[in-house]
Amino acid sequence: MFKYETHLHTFPVSKCAKASVEESLLFYKELGYDGVFITNHFIDGNINISPLETYQKRINFYFSDYEEALILSQKIGIKVFLGIEITYKGTDFLIYGLDKNFFLNHPEYENKSMKEKLIFLKENGALIIQAHPFREAHYIDHIRLFPRQVDGVEVINACRTDLENKMANIYAENYQLIKFAGSDNHLASKQEKLAGVKFNQEIKNEKEFIELIKQNKFENFFERNKNYV
Repeated sequence: MFKYETHLHTFPVSKCAKASVEESLLFYKELGYDGVFITNHFIDGNINISPLETYQKRINFYFSDYEEALILSQKIGIKVFLGIEITYKGTDFLIYGLDKNFFLNHPEYENKSMKEKLIFLKENGALIIQAHPFREAHYIDHIRLFPRQVDGVEVINACRTDLENKMANIYAENYQLIKFAGSDNHLASKQEKLAGVKFNQEIKNEKEFIELIKQNKFENFFERNKNYV
């Protein structure tokens, strides 16, 4: 089986991340993962650049960690893929299948409501997974669900409680949504628990990843970081 991290944050793009791109890639390589998706907080989230900067500058900064990861992946020997985590008041969505040129060519994206963004991204070929849909935190005033605008939900998020993941699974069951897993790793090797997806074949690109996910030709996994101290 080929093993992939689907939800990973790196510093400096994600302001809340505590590990660099290189540190993160070396960690997953050591654990024997075949690839990782860099899913940093997008320009509407906890990104490490001022919102007063131009749209183009913010987009270029956003993709800088991913671009660094692509270069390092050749040296380290692990595949790197692109993902995005968009947000609205603590309600987060993982976006797969759209690249830097797409966002540079669509500055109107920024002025849409969250529902409009999800519809727009999906119409343009994105796979949309709501991250930790039942997350509770002091900065989230209420739980928001968008069952008609997403393809799936994280039913296993390694950073969330058993109850939150259980509720996500019930939600996915009843709305017939894809059940997905990811670590939400901000710490690289200091992350206690890990989650992601496995395939019977090696993933070549994001398009192939999306096709296999939609065809349900994958397995979720959840495990303890064997190097966690």
